[in-house]
Amino acid sequence: MSEANLTISDRIQNQLDDLTRAERQLAHSILENYPASGLGPLSALAKDAKVSVPTVARMVQKLGFDGYPEFQTELREELKAKAKGPIAKHETWAGGAPSEHILNRFTDAVIENIRHTLGQIEPKDFDAACSMCADKKHHLYIVGGRVTHTLAEYFFMHMQVIRPKLTHIQSTSNTWPHYLLDVKEGDVFVIFDMRRYENNTLKLAEMAYAKGAKLILFTDQWRSPIHQLADISMSNRIVAPSAWDSAATPLLLVETLISAVQNLTWGDTKDRIEELEAMFDQTKLFRKFT
Repeated sequence: MSEANLTISDRIQNQLDDLTRAERQLAHSILENYPASGLGPLSALAKDAKVSVPTVARMVQKLGFDGYPEFQTELREELKAKAKGPIAKHETWAGGAPSEHILNRFTDAVIENIRHTLGQIEPKDFDAACSMCADKKHHLYIVGGRVTHTLAEYFFMHMQVIRPKLTHIQSTSNTWPHYLLDVKEGDVFVIFDMRRYENNTLKLAEMAYAKGAKLILFTDQWRSPIHQLADISMSNRIVAPSAWDSAATPLLLVETLISAVQNLTWGDTKDRIEELEAMFDQTKLFRKFT
């Protein structure tokens, strides 16, 4: 994507690794309440981010703008363009509720998260992640944390049907080092790590990386420290009008990944599904209505 087509949020994401500590703090503050965070005076932005005014000025220049006024002009143009697109128009999703109702506000936030996330992901990287997860020559490890273990478990359950040579690790358990004993070079780790980034998950990733494993990371817009080790990193926008972050966007990517891997391995996967269904019939796990 050319520089001219990048949003300010895109530019910030692309330069996160090259920013100073204060600039990263400012970047996170801008992204936390983007785009409203950049519409006020420069001094207000600096105060909200707890950085100095010169830090804001330097950051704006690093993003390619001559000064703060040009930065704000570009931000307002983004808002105008966004208002013209059908997906960004403020519609009432729950017809019986006012537009400010939580049902509609939360839905708006999730749709914006999806739009922003898909705009950041390179299809070739996503396809590569699918191929790595479908490669049965190498063991696949799936890792989740305190909250993200729900995404990891969901992914693991479907991968169990699709392929063999699979292990689910919870980094919150004190037994996770045991799983690393059998890791071979070329094995694949799918890791879920979103704020607040967990030290155990980072240490696990570092040790797997040292053994020659390939890492696929699902993270948020601020990016887990693991992204510096990852072969493929998928950043998800997760902000929502809630005390908790939204899992809707990473779940969308996980379900898409499951679908793609299933298609890549359909011959074997179909056989595994048929065998599994036969087992379900024998155990009478599910009710039959015919």
